[in-house]
Amino acid sequence: MIVRQLIEHKELLAAQRLYESIWRSSTPPVTAELMRALLKSGNYVAGAFDGEDLVGACAGFCAPPSQSTLHSHIAGVAPGMRGRNIGHALKLDQREWALARGIKVITWTFDPLVRRNAHFNLAKLGATATEYLPDLYGQMCDDINSGGASDRLLVTWDLTAAQPRVVSATGVVALGISDDGLPVRGTCAGDTVLVAVPSDVETLRATNPAAATEWRHAVREVLGGLLAAGGRVTGFDRSGWYVVERNES
Repeated sequence: MIVRQLIEHKELLAAQRLYESIWRSSTPPVTAELMRALLKSGNYVAGAFDGEDLVGACAGFCAPPSQSTLHSHIAGVAPGMRGRNIGHALKLDQREWALARGIKVITWTFDPLVRRNAHFNLAKLGATATEYLPDLYGQMCDDINSGGASDRLLVTWDLTAAQPRVVSATGVVALGISDDGLPVRGTCAGDTVLVAVPSDVETLRATNPAAATEWRHAVREVLGGLLAAGGRVTGFDRSGWYVVERNES
């Protein structure tokens, strides 16, 4: 597999179609024309190729020069290609691209309810969750996000930081899971608190939208409340828990 910048129009069009196949949206999440403009203005647009096939793509744009930051707006891997570390390869390429241009921080957002993305971003890459953003994009019309609020976690990836450390889910349970898979509020009265997310929220949205909405509001209230009060997410345990250090002050 090779990761490289997308240059030709046919490659950008292939990236647009890849995004359409992932998000299954009535309108493309990102168009080939927009990616062309991003490239022309010196931003990041790359693809992962398995032979001649485009199997992943990622695009981002730079913040004002004083911030020395790249914001990774969209990244996706072709359906059926998960488990081959394509997303990881794209992120490592993005890291090299940024460092070569003096950029030391990459930011992006993700849905805090999606367990695999939380583990990838916080545990595997070692990014830091810095802000909870309720309904950031408003109502979205794609098959992945439709039917609910578009809450996101903003993460910051310090490209010069040490490797992420392994965390274990030990602490007071602020939000747990009941036997029937629904959120159960606990207590935040501890130095380290744990916030659970469902095992597969994407399936839950299709099979039990009311339960998915209940999870959205519970995680917004508990995790969002902890971050707003100065709490710090120190990691994500593989078993499905955000680990949060509270700020007692």
